[in-house]
Amino acid sequence: MISNWLSAALARRNIHYGWAVVVVTFLTALVSAASVGAPGVFIVPLQKEFGWSAAEISAAVSIRLLLFGLMAPFAAALMNRYGVRNVVVSALTIIVGGLVLSLFMTQVWQLVLLWGFVVGFGTGMTALVLGATVATRWFVGRRGLVVGILTASTATGQLLFLPVLAELTEHYGWRTAMLALCATMVVAAIGIVLVMRDRPSDMALRPYGDEGTQPIAPPAPNNAPIMSAAFAALKDAAGYRTFWVLFGTFFVCGASTNGLIQTHFISLCADFSLPATGAATLLAAMGVFDFIGTILSGWLSDRYDNRWLLFWYYALRGLSLLFLPFTDFTFYGLSLFALFYGLDWVATVPPTVRLTAATFGAERASLYFGWIFAGHQLGAASIALAAGLSRTYLMSYLPAFFVAGALCVIAGLAALSIRRDKKLALA
Repeated sequence: MISNWLSAALARRNIHYGWAVVVVTFLTALVSAASVGAPGVFIVPLQKEFGWSAAEISAAVSIRLLLFGLMAPFAAALMNRYGVRNVVVSALTIIVGGLVLSLFMTQVWQLVLLWGFVVGFGTGMTALVLGATVATRWFVGRRGLVVGILTASTATGQLLFLPVLAELTEHYGWRTAMLALCATMVVAAIGIVLVMRDRPSDMALRPYGDEGTQPIAPPAPNNAPIMSAAFAALKDAAGYRTFWVLFGTFFVCGASTNGLIQTHFISLCADFSLPATGAATLLAAMGVFDFIGTILSGWLSDRYDNRWLLFWYYALRGLSLLFLPFTDFTFYGLSLFALFYGLDWVATVPPTVRLTAATFGAERASLYFGWIFAGHQLGAASIALAAGLSRTYLMSYLPAFFVAGALCVIAGLAALSIRRDKKLALA
């Protein structure tokens, strides 16, 4: 098998196979996340072709964002029972199927069904919980860094593909852009089949950074029903104050990123006469800065108090959102916003994952983080719909930006309320 050959080749170079798993997970998260960010490019073309309002399209997008999060705890349970590789390949198949069928839609209910429910269900199975699962299973050392890398791939994928999709849409139509997106997902699925393995023990290895000499035996098979496993984790987590603080702050994280900037930034710029390709290029620049910022955040989260990191990340993001309406949407003003906001796009994820693992343990961290990520997407879905309604009925997106900025400042203060004990000191 290719995985055995690759493992032997990497071992000769003193490279742990976990890094190969990180690479293929990075690619998967990159392309599946692009399907989450794509509606930001397609809103205006769909309005022109079908006459749908921003509120109608935003309703479908909000469902997708909601399912992107609500599926996370169930995706973690599915991965624990059926294996990461099987779940991810199934998810990519669902996403591609939904996107291909959407090429033929003509009614808004079809948009809601395919872009909202089908793609939302599929992308939810490859959400941030996939990166958290890989990081906690395959790594003891460098765990924060790995979370940063895989988180960066998710956020960067949502942004980096946008200029390409915008260019294809402008010259060849949104359907051509959609087919190109599907092709990248097929490539990712092939990589998962060839390289992904569920645990280090499948390759007779210990996690990276674990100083033991013998492979760790995999846990006993989990045959509990998926729904029961997911909701049992929620019931247990509900008794922890730290869980609710992380859930609430991640709600704000989603509201201030996926739901607002990713979904409505291009349309906001169009209101100020900035072309879609220019706005998408700015989002791609944010993706590049995000890649740097999130990896740096992972490095920092291995070394410093994660509570204070969250405080600074949320507070600075809030200030950047409050600053955006005052840029006058000039090249200089938007470039400055793209720099500071991009560095902070999802820098909150590595410290949030580490605090989750420190509170609930590495083996079950993915289940608990799945529910915290559900909070993230509840926030994203709420503001995606609210911003669309604001644009439709108030003729402006700006009220949503002021609200999101204020919520970020509050979330930063809330993060400091997490009690520090000996367990969290290691986070």
